[in-house]
Amino acid sequence: MSGGTAAAGGESPGEVAARLTGRAVRGEPRLSGALAEVTLDDGRVVVVKRGDSDGAVAAEAAGLRWLARADTVRVPAVHGRDGRWLVIDRVASGRPSVTAADRFGRELAALHAAGAPAFGAPPPDGPRDAAIGLAPMRNVPGTDWPEWYAEHRLLPYLRRAVDEGTVRPAEAAVVEEVAARLPELAGPAEPPARLHGDLWNGNVLWGADDRVWLIDPAAHGGHRETDLAMLHLFGCPHLDRILDAYQEAAPLADGWGDRIGLHQLFPLLVHAVLFGRGYAEQALAAARSALAG
Repeated sequence: MSGGTAAAGGESPGEVAARLTGRAVRGEPRLSGALAEVTLDDGRVVVVKRGDSDGAVAAEAAGLRWLARADTVRVPAVHGRDGRWLVIDRVASGRPSVTAADRFGRELAALHAAGAPAFGAPPPDGPRDAAIGLAPMRNVPGTDWPEWYAEHRLLPYLRRAVDEGTVRPAEAAVVEEVAARLPELAGPAEPPARLHGDLWNGNVLWGADDRVWLIDPAAHGGHRETDLAMLHLFGCPHLDRILDAYQEAAPLADGWGDRIGLHQLFPLLVHAVLFGRGYAEQALAAARSALAG
Protein backbone atom coordinates (compact mmCIF):
# COMPACT_ATOMS: atom_id res chain seq x y z
CA MET A 1 0.00 0.00 0.00
CA SER A 2 1.36 3.40 -0.93
CA GLY A 3 0.71 6.02 1.73
CA GLY A 4 1.53 9.36 0.13
CA THR A 5 2.86 12.38 2.00
CA ALA A 6 2.89 12.07 5.78
CA ALA A 7 0.35 14.26 7.58
CA ALA A 8 0.46 15.79 11.04
CA GLY A 9 0.65 13.03 13.63
CA GLY A 10 2.77 10.84 11.31
CA GLU A 11 -0.06 9.31 9.26
CA SER A 12 -0.44 9.92 5.54
CA PRO A 13 -3.89 10.45 3.99
CA GLY A 14 -3.62 6.97 2.50
CA GLU A 15 -2.93 5.45 5.89
CA VAL A 16 -5.84 7.39 7.38
CA ALA A 17 -8.17 6.13 4.63
CA ALA A 18 -7.04 2.53 5.15
CA ARG A 19 -7.48 2.74 8.91
CA LEU A 20 -10.92 4.36 8.85
CA THR A 21 -12.40 2.35 5.95
CA GLY A 22 -10.73 -1.01 6.56
CA ARG A 23 -9.72 -1.12 2.89
CA ALA A 24 -6.30 -1.21 1.29
CA VAL A 25 -5.26 1.81 -0.76
CA ARG A 26 -3.78 1.77 -4.22
CA GLY A 27 -1.78 4.49 -5.92
CA GLU A 28 -0.63 7.84 -4.61
CA PRO A 29 -3.18 10.18 -2.99
CA ARG A 30 -3.91 13.39 -4.85
CA LEU A 31 -3.32 16.23 -2.42
CA SER A 32 -5.12 19.59 -2.39
CA GLY A 33 -4.59 21.65 0.75
CA ALA A 34 -6.29 19.94 3.69
CA LEU A 35 -7.96 17.41 1.35
CA ALA A 36 -6.66 14.29 -0.34
CA GLU A 37 -8.32 12.03 -2.90
CA VAL A 38 -7.49 8.40 -2.19
CA THR A 39 -8.33 5.37 -4.34
CA LEU A 40 -9.32 2.26 -2.39
CA ASP A 41 -8.55 -1.26 -3.53
CA ASP A 42 -12.13 -1.75 -4.75
CA GLY A 43 -11.83 1.23 -7.11
CA ARG A 44 -13.80 3.72 -5.07
CA VAL A 45 -12.31 7.18 -4.66
CA VAL A 46 -12.74 8.83 -1.27
CA VAL A 47 -11.82 12.22 0.11
CA VAL A 48 -9.72 12.35 3.26
CA LYS A 49 -10.27 15.63 5.06
CA ARG A 50 -8.45 16.99 8.11
CA GLY A 51 -10.70 18.97 10.45
CA ASP A 52 -9.87 21.90 12.65
CA SER A 53 -11.12 20.16 15.79
CA ASP A 54 -12.85 17.04 17.02
CA GLY A 55 -16.09 19.01 17.37
CA ALA A 56 -15.95 20.26 13.78
CA VAL A 57 -15.29 16.76 12.42
CA ALA A 58 -18.03 15.22 14.56
CA ALA A 59 -20.50 17.91 13.52
CA GLU A 60 -19.77 17.51 9.81
CA ALA A 61 -20.07 13.73 9.94
CA ALA A 62 -23.31 13.86 11.93
CA GLY A 63 -24.68 16.54 9.63
CA LEU A 64 -23.96 14.55 6.47
CA ARG A 65 -25.63 11.47 7.93
CA TRP A 66 -28.68 13.46 9.07
CA LEU A 67 -29.11 15.06 5.66
CA ALA A 68 -28.65 11.68 3.97
CA ARG A 69 -31.40 10.12 6.09
CA ALA A 70 -33.90 12.52 4.52
CA ASP A 71 -33.21 10.75 1.18
CA THR A 72 -33.57 13.97 -0.80
CA VAL A 73 -30.56 16.00 -1.95
CA ARG A 74 -27.46 13.91 -2.52
CA VAL A 75 -24.64 14.18 0.03
CA PRO A 76 -21.37 12.22 0.19
CA ALA A 77 -21.46 9.06 2.29
CA VAL A 78 -19.36 9.05 5.45
CA HIS A 79 -16.93 6.12 5.52
CA GLY A 80 -15.22 6.89 8.80
CA ARG A 81 -13.98 9.55 11.16
CA ASP A 82 -11.91 10.06 14.25
CA GLY A 83 -10.96 13.11 16.29
CA ARG A 84 -9.28 14.92 13.39
CA TRP A 85 -10.02 13.05 10.18
CA LEU A 86 -13.10 12.49 8.04
CA VAL A 87 -13.35 10.10 5.07
CA ILE A 88 -16.23 10.66 2.64
CA ASP A 89 -17.14 9.85 -0.96
CA ARG A 90 -15.62 11.95 -3.68
CA VAL A 91 -18.21 13.64 -5.90
CA ALA A 92 -17.40 13.39 -9.60
CA SER A 93 -17.84 16.90 -10.97
CA GLY A 94 -20.11 17.87 -13.84
CA ARG A 95 -21.54 21.11 -15.17
CA PRO A 96 -24.51 23.12 -13.94
CA SER A 97 -27.66 22.26 -15.86
CA VAL A 98 -31.29 23.30 -15.87
CA THR A 99 -32.33 19.70 -15.27
CA ALA A 100 -30.17 19.42 -12.16
CA ALA A 101 -31.33 22.86 -10.93
CA ASP A 102 -35.00 21.92 -11.22
CA ARG A 103 -34.40 18.66 -9.39
CA PHE A 104 -32.34 20.40 -6.71
CA GLY A 105 -35.13 22.88 -6.02
CA ARG A 106 -37.60 20.06 -5.41
CA GLU A 107 -35.13 18.02 -3.36
CA LEU A 108 -34.18 21.01 -1.19
CA ALA A 109 -37.85 21.60 -0.42
CA ALA A 110 -38.18 17.93 0.59
CA LEU A 111 -35.04 18.15 2.74
CA HIS A 112 -36.44 21.12 4.64
CA ALA A 113 -39.78 19.35 5.04
CA ALA A 114 -38.01 16.39 6.70
CA GLY A 115 -37.91 18.68 9.71
CA ALA A 116 -36.00 18.91 12.97
CA PRO A 117 -36.96 18.54 16.65
CA ALA A 118 -36.41 22.26 17.36
CA PHE A 119 -34.77 25.40 16.09
CA GLY A 120 -31.08 25.02 16.79
CA ALA A 121 -31.34 21.26 17.29
CA PRO A 122 -28.08 19.56 16.29
CA PRO A 123 -28.15 16.40 14.18
CA PRO A 124 -28.52 13.19 16.16
CA ASP A 125 -25.15 12.33 17.72
CA GLY A 126 -23.85 15.74 16.65
CA PRO A 127 -22.22 18.09 19.18
CA ARG A 128 -23.83 21.32 20.32
CA ASP A 129 -20.52 23.10 19.83
CA ALA A 130 -20.26 22.81 16.07
CA ALA A 131 -18.90 25.04 13.31
CA ILE A 132 -19.91 27.04 10.27
CA GLY A 133 -16.92 27.07 7.99
CA LEU A 134 -13.97 28.19 10.13
CA ALA A 135 -16.16 29.75 12.82
CA PRO A 136 -17.70 28.18 15.94
CA MET A 137 -21.47 27.74 15.92
CA ARG A 138 -23.40 26.64 19.00
CA ASN A 139 -26.56 24.62 18.49
CA VAL A 140 -28.91 25.35 21.38
CA PRO A 141 -32.51 24.19 20.84
CA GLY A 142 -35.36 26.68 21.04
CA THR A 143 -39.08 26.74 20.24
CA ASP A 144 -39.47 30.30 18.94
CA TRP A 145 -37.44 31.15 15.84
CA PRO A 146 -37.19 34.96 16.27
CA GLU A 147 -36.03 34.62 19.89
CA TRP A 148 -33.63 31.79 19.04
CA TYR A 149 -32.16 33.56 15.99
CA ALA A 150 -31.50 36.71 18.00
CA GLU A 151 -30.03 34.98 21.06
CA HIS A 152 -27.99 32.21 19.47
CA ARG A 153 -27.04 33.57 16.04
CA LEU A 154 -27.11 37.37 15.71
CA LEU A 155 -26.12 38.73 19.11
CA PRO A 156 -23.16 36.42 19.91
CA TYR A 157 -21.45 37.31 16.63
CA LEU A 158 -22.35 40.96 16.92
CA ARG A 159 -20.72 41.08 20.37
CA ARG A 160 -17.62 39.35 19.04
CA ALA A 161 -17.40 41.72 16.07
CA VAL A 162 -17.66 44.71 18.41
CA ASP A 163 -15.11 43.29 20.86
CA GLU A 164 -12.65 42.73 18.01
CA GLY A 165 -13.20 46.19 16.56
CA THR A 166 -14.76 45.04 13.28
CA VAL A 167 -18.09 46.69 14.11
CA ARG A 168 -17.95 50.02 15.94
CA PRO A 169 -20.00 50.22 19.17
CA ALA A 170 -22.21 52.98 17.76
CA GLU A 171 -23.01 50.82 14.71
CA ALA A 172 -24.15 47.83 16.77
CA ALA A 173 -27.47 49.50 17.56
CA VAL A 174 -28.91 48.76 14.11
CA VAL A 175 -28.32 45.02 14.51
CA GLU A 176 -29.62 45.12 18.08
CA GLU A 177 -32.78 46.78 16.79
CA VAL A 178 -33.23 44.00 14.24
CA ALA A 179 -32.84 41.44 17.06
CA ALA A 180 -35.42 43.25 19.19
CA ARG A 181 -37.91 43.54 16.32
CA LEU A 182 -37.50 40.01 14.97
CA PRO A 183 -41.00 38.90 16.06
CA GLU A 184 -42.51 41.45 13.66
CA LEU A 185 -39.85 41.10 10.95
CA ALA A 186 -39.69 37.31 10.71
CA GLY A 187 -42.92 36.71 8.79
CA PRO A 188 -45.39 33.90 9.49
CA ALA A 189 -44.29 31.20 11.93
CA GLU A 190 -42.74 28.12 10.33
CA PRO A 191 -41.93 24.69 11.79
CA PRO A 192 -38.24 23.83 12.25
CA ALA A 193 -36.71 22.76 8.94
CA ARG A 194 -33.79 20.40 8.39
CA LEU A 195 -31.15 22.83 7.16
CA HIS A 196 -27.85 22.34 5.41
CA GLY A 197 -26.93 25.51 7.31
CA ASP A 198 -24.04 26.80 5.15
CA LEU A 199 -25.62 26.67 1.72
CA TRP A 200 -23.39 29.01 -0.24
CA ASN A 201 -22.36 28.26 -3.81
CA GLY A 202 -19.06 26.65 -2.82
CA ASN A 203 -20.92 23.89 -0.97
CA VAL A 204 -23.19 23.15 -3.94
CA LEU A 205 -21.52 20.64 -6.26
CA TRP A 206 -22.90 19.93 -9.73
CA GLY A 207 -22.24 16.23 -10.18
CA ALA A 208 -21.39 14.19 -13.26
CA ASP A 209 -24.70 12.38 -12.69
CA ASP A 210 -26.59 15.63 -13.51
CA ARG A 211 -27.63 16.09 -9.91
CA VAL A 212 -26.65 18.54 -7.21
CA TRP A 213 -24.64 17.29 -4.24
CA LEU A 214 -24.19 19.20 -0.99
CA ILE A 215 -20.97 19.20 1.04
CA ASP A 216 -19.61 20.83 4.23
CA PRO A 217 -22.91 21.21 6.11
CA ALA A 218 -23.45 23.19 9.29
CA ALA A 219 -26.66 21.21 9.73
CA HIS A 220 -29.23 22.09 12.37
CA GLY A 221 -32.90 22.81 12.81
CA GLY A 222 -33.74 26.27 11.50
CA HIS A 223 -35.90 28.43 9.26
CA ARG A 224 -36.01 27.20 5.68
CA GLU A 225 -35.64 30.73 4.32
CA THR A 226 -32.12 30.75 5.80
CA ASP A 227 -30.80 28.17 3.32
CA LEU A 228 -32.41 30.06 0.44
CA ALA A 229 -30.92 33.35 1.61
CA MET A 230 -27.48 31.71 1.67
CA LEU A 231 -27.92 30.63 -1.95
CA HIS A 232 -28.54 34.29 -2.80
CA LEU A 233 -25.58 35.61 -0.82
CA PHE A 234 -22.77 34.62 -3.18
CA GLY A 235 -24.81 33.60 -6.21
CA CYS A 236 -25.57 30.15 -7.60
CA PRO A 237 -25.95 28.89 -11.19
CA HIS A 238 -29.57 28.64 -12.34
CA LEU A 239 -30.79 30.13 -9.06
CA ASP A 240 -34.09 31.26 -10.59
CA ARG A 241 -34.84 27.70 -11.74
CA ILE A 242 -33.91 26.31 -8.30
CA LEU A 243 -36.26 28.73 -6.58
CA ASP A 244 -39.10 28.20 -9.05
CA ALA A 245 -38.92 24.44 -8.53
CA TYR A 246 -38.75 24.92 -4.76
CA GLN A 247 -41.82 27.16 -4.81
CA GLU A 248 -43.77 24.64 -6.88
CA ALA A 249 -42.98 21.91 -4.36
CA ALA A 250 -43.33 23.97 -1.17
CA PRO A 251 -44.58 27.55 -1.62
CA LEU A 252 -42.87 30.13 0.57
CA ALA A 253 -44.73 32.63 2.73
CA ASP A 254 -45.63 35.98 1.19
CA GLY A 255 -42.85 38.53 1.42
CA TRP A 256 -40.05 35.99 1.75
CA GLY A 257 -37.93 37.89 -0.75
CA ASP A 258 -38.01 40.94 1.51
CA ARG A 259 -36.62 38.81 4.34
CA ILE A 260 -33.52 37.58 2.49
CA GLY A 261 -31.32 40.24 4.11
CA LEU A 262 -32.63 39.30 7.54
CA HIS A 263 -31.49 35.71 7.05
CA GLN A 264 -28.19 36.78 5.51
CA LEU A 265 -27.35 38.85 8.57
CA PHE A 266 -25.95 35.90 10.52
CA PRO A 267 -23.53 34.63 7.82
CA LEU A 268 -22.45 38.21 7.12
CA LEU A 269 -21.63 38.71 10.80
CA VAL A 270 -19.70 35.43 10.75
CA HIS A 271 -17.75 36.65 7.74
CA ALA A 272 -17.15 39.99 9.44
CA VAL A 273 -15.53 38.21 12.38
CA LEU A 274 -13.47 35.96 10.12
CA PHE A 275 -12.57 38.30 7.28
CA GLY A 276 -12.95 41.88 8.41
CA ARG A 277 -14.58 45.22 7.88
CA GLY A 278 -15.92 44.75 4.36
CA TYR A 279 -18.35 42.10 5.55
CA ALA A 280 -19.24 44.19 8.60
CA GLU A 281 -20.41 46.93 6.25
CA GLN A 282 -22.50 44.40 4.31
CA ALA A 283 -24.02 43.14 7.57
CA LEU A 284 -24.93 46.66 8.63
CA ALA A 285 -26.50 47.32 5.22
CA ALA A 286 -28.52 44.09 5.51
CA ALA A 287 -29.71 45.14 8.96
CA ARG A 288 -30.83 48.56 7.72
CA SER A 289 -32.58 46.91 4.77
CA ALA A 290 -34.41 44.50 7.08
CA LEU A 291 -35.64 47.39 9.20
CA ALA A 292 -36.72 49.39 6.17
CA GLY A 293 -38.46 46.49 4.49
